[in-house]
Order: sequence, then C-alpha cells, then structure tokens
Amino acid sequence: MAGVSLPAVFDATADAYDDDPHHRRIAELLVSGLQPAPTPDLVVDVATGTGFAALAASEVLTPRRVVAVDISPRMIEAAAANPGAEAIEWRVGPAVPLDLPDGAADVVVCASALHLLGAGAPPEWRRVLRPGGQVAFSIPVAADFSPSPAFAALLPADLPVPADEEGAARIATAAGFGSVRVTTTAPPRRSFLVFARVPA
Repeated sequence: MAGVSLPAVFDATADAYDDDPHHRRIAELLVSGLQPAPTPDLVVDVATGTGFAALAASEVLTPRRVVAVDISPRMIEAAAANPGAEAIEWRVGPAVPLDLPDGAADVVVCASALHLLGAGAPPEWRRVLRPGGQVAFSIPVAADFSPSPAFAALLPADLPVPADEEGAARIATAAGFGSVRVTTTAPPRRSFLVFARVPA
C-alpha cells in the first residue's frame, strides 16, 4: 500500500463494504444507545462510510437534519444510494476539521472509524456539539485488532486502540466530555462503545 491514501483504500472497498455485518451492527448499537432526548436539530455522522449510522439516526432519532461526512467520494456515493438517503445531507470532506460552526450539533456519531481519524477527532466533536450535546463512538478492542502491516502503516500514531474500557473512556474525558459510559460488544470482534456528553 505504499503511496496509497486512506480515501483511496475506502474508495476501492466501498462496493463490498456492506457485505460485512459488523459495521451495520456497531452503527445501530451506537444510535440505539444514545440517551432519550427531545428531537435533535442536527445529528452529525462522522466518517459515515456507506451511511449506516446516519440512516439509523434518521429513523430512530427523527432529527430535523442529519449531516453525514466521509473523506471517500465512493463511500458517499454508495451511502446516497440507500433507501431513506434523501433525508440526509451527504458530504465528501475531512473529519478534522468539520465544516460546521461551534455548538451547531445536538448529537455526533462515529462508528468504526475513530482509530482511522486520530486524536484530533474527539476535540473536534466537542467543538461542534452544543452544551449538553451527546457523542457516541466506537473503537476496536486492542486484543481483537490485527490490521495488516500495510494497513497499520496508514493509521494515525497518536491514538492507539485501547485495551480496556477505562482506556476507551479516557479518550472521551481527555477531550472534555463528561457523563461517560462504555460498553463492550461480544466476541470475536469486540469494540468499545463510548457514550458521553458535553458538560451543560
């Protein structure tokens, strides 16, 4: 993969991305794990892939607006072809920085992608969330994460995947979030699901 970028990698895998049920499962668990709240004005799905979390949020949370962002044009193209996709604003763009103003969002979701984004992502989520806003993200369990050497070389070095729930929680607290909850999905391919809020 020398000289290959992450956008190119995910452009190349977009057509087969939905074949792996893991991604849909994690996205739906994150959305369903959010604390009940009044109808959100804005939900942001960061690194949306083919849109599982954005679509689930649109259906479950019934927000006034959903913005879904991914750096891969091919992933966004595939996401926008899904049933229900017309209710969502699909954007090709970076996760850091997000093209949104401070305090604009009620909910930020990031499914199966934080380990690809690096340590700058959680503070960016906090920036775009209003006081009291919620974040839900997942990250692999270190013991179950075995990327190929070529893929590992593309990953950011500033955010190693955590070994335990306390390490996953620290990702949220280090970015200034409070009310942190962490659960772990079942083997064999475990992920930490982290839910937190911006202090009101």
